[in-house]
Amino acid sequence: MGANFEELDFQRTVMGELILRRRLALEADGREIFEVKLDDEYLMSSLFHEGEVALADLCLAELTGEEWDVAVGGLGIGYTAAAALKYRRMARMIVVEALAPVIDWHRRALVPNGALLSGDSRCRFYHADFFALARGDGFDPDDPQHRFDAILLDIDHTPDALLSPSHADLYSEDGMRRMQTFLKPGGVFGLWSNDPPEKKFLAILSNVFDRVDGHTVEFENPIQGNTAANGVYVAGIDR
Repeated sequence: MGANFEELDFQRTVMGELILRRRLALEADGREIFEVKLDDEYLMSSLFHEGEVALADLCLAELTGEEWDVAVGGLGIGYTAAAALKYRRMARMIVVEALAPVIDWHRRALVPNGALLSGDSRCRFYHADFFALARGDGFDPDDPQHRFDAILLDIDHTPDALLSPSHADLYSEDGMRRMQTFLKPGGVFGLWSNDPPEKKFLAILSNVFDRVDGHTVEFENPIQGNTAANGVYVAGIDR
């Protein structure tokens, strides 16, 4: 690999060939960035993380109380989890990740937020399928049916563009009703999307939750030389 590229890890997983690489982004003033590919598809890049940070900030802004108990679906490069840990009221956070190598990257500090997350006693990694857990006893391995103040999900590209067809049931009205059962009164469910919020999924959320908002998060894309946008769905319950 050339001087501007370094492959940090390569693993064959049940979902495909997973690659973590570091490169100097000439299109972004030569800064160092980290990229994750699954087979031939780019999953994420540290160059674009504004939406992941906004997922934590927009959802946690809805919470009250002095101590928060949060579940995060999808570890990725760790930006949502790292943003959540900045809040002093964060008491405990469980991060559910289906791909063991991604957890290993953080424990070995191969990615930008690895040392931060691995070294914070409030953060616990849980190697499991978030979608299977949502059909079962929930996201706490030690306490079935445990309820959280917030559940933050960033795994699929959008509610319609899925990494696996097996994820589809979560984004139905029944799936969102199951998600609601894992929230405390006043709790919040948040979802990152690669695209701005869609009316179809906002309608599904509105049929289940008491408070629903769709946020568009804009950021500069130096690769294309324009402004790009992600979506963040925020859905809360009052009772």
